[in-house]
Amino acid sequence: MIRFCSLLLVLASPALADLDGTVRVVDGDTIRVGDQTVRLHGIDAPEHDQTCEDRQGRAWPCGAFVSERVHARYDGKSAICDVIDVDQYGRNVAKCYVDGRDIGDDIVAEGWAEAYRRYSMDYDLTEKGAQVRGVGIWAGQMQSPSAFRAEQRGQTPSGDCIIKGNISGSGQIYHMPHNRDYAATRINEGRGERWFCSEAEAQAAGWRAARN
Repeated sequence: MIRFCSLLLVLASPALADLDGTVRVVDGDTIRVGDQTVRLHGIDAPEHDQTCEDRQGRAWPCGAFVSERVHARYDGKSAICDVIDVDQYGRNVAKCYVDGRDIGDDIVAEGWAEAYRRYSMDYDLTEKGAQVRGVGIWAGQMQSPSAFRAEQRGQTPSGDCIIKGNISGSGQIYHMPHNRDYAATRINEGRGERWFCSEAEAQAAGWRAARN
């Protein structure tokens, strides 16, 4: 009787159909295959407007870089996807293959995304290899995409406290609205970064002014 009930539950559950079709790249970890949107399983790429730091502590547009590289390699190619789940936004979560190669594994190997260990350990060793080689986003420092997204949801200064106290390879630097990197600088309070209300306050706390 138990086996019969289990069989009924399986038959009643909606099946996740596999997908195949032409790839249209949305961003570093999201594609469209045919008319379906697919979030690549087990990887997390920097957001399109996210910046990283190179070895000299300079900001560079790593999110746009990754999107461009993934687009150049996969857009217009034919893919086959094994659907694993459907996420909260209604997107298929899947492993996809082009010419028999796992897209997610190749993207992580190139240093274009990190292994999304919250959901899968499939690409853990692949990411470590990319880190050792210092390729892509691992050529410097990157805030995890998930932390960046969370920060963007709460990236609002309090009142007139609009000076950004950033911590980087160059130390504790504060950025004024007229500084070149002000817009690209993100505050992660979990790392000890903070907002300041005046330059005097920032300097008293040990931060120094940005040079640009």
